[in-house]
Amino acid sequence: MNLRKKLIAGNWKMNKTPADGAALVAELVATVGKLTDVDIVVCPPFVALESVGRALEGSTVKLGAQNLHPEASGAFTGEISAPMLRALFTTHVILGHSERRSLFGETDAFINLKVLAAMKNQLRPIFCVGESLAEREAGATLKVVQTQLEAGLEGVSKEQAAGLIVAYEPVWAIGTGKVATTDQAQEVHAFIRGLLTNLFTEPVAQRIRILYGGSMKPANAPELLAQKDIDGGLIGGASLEARSFVELVKAAVAAK
Repeated sequence: MNLRKKLIAGNWKMNKTPADGAALVAELVATVGKLTDVDIVVCPPFVALESVGRALEGSTVKLGAQNLHPEASGAFTGEISAPMLRALFTTHVILGHSERRSLFGETDAFINLKVLAAMKNQLRPIFCVGESLAEREAGATLKVVQTQLEAGLEGVSKEQAAGLIVAYEPVWAIGTGKVATTDQAQEVHAFIRGLLTNLFTEPVAQRIRILYGGSMKPANAPELLAQKDIDGGLIGGASLEARSFVELVKAAVAAK
């Protein structure tokens, strides 16, 4: 029996105004807003969190943010804290996304502070790890993933880890149309499960969901979601349109 309910999370990135986001979510709620056998999370930009949250009321779809700052408040112009997210009834937060690492210079140590801050404030991290094309071609995929995972989760207790979600995103397969083969994706997911076992024990590792974040689309989702250690998807472009996102949710329902 699989302990892990499939999860489909939509990362809207820097797309959708508050009105656009509420309209998209209204479509999602009408179609999949009562599902309970798959978890669904939508992660709009900060400015759309409130309008999207209102549109989600009464549904089973959960609200996530795309980032946070580790401090609760202070002189950090342009930043958002975990307590601010909680005040908007946010339940999940994406941390360590490859774009935050590559474009904004976020280090493993800084991401670790964010993970700890999220958990302290009862936010569930969707913690991202993954290698670049150069790292994959150099045969360094597993080493990179191990370094990111172990550094990013330093100080997380076994009790906290049960609420963790990990997303494996091969950076070379994000927005490029390239997709890791099913075998490549499953290999890294299984490796991550092994690392989590070493960090938190086997029973805890078997409860942690590991999402695939490399251009999952309706066409490839069924094969990916059928893999033993792939528990869902962190969806970028395909989450910006209701029809494609709903198709991915339905693929997760079929794969449970």
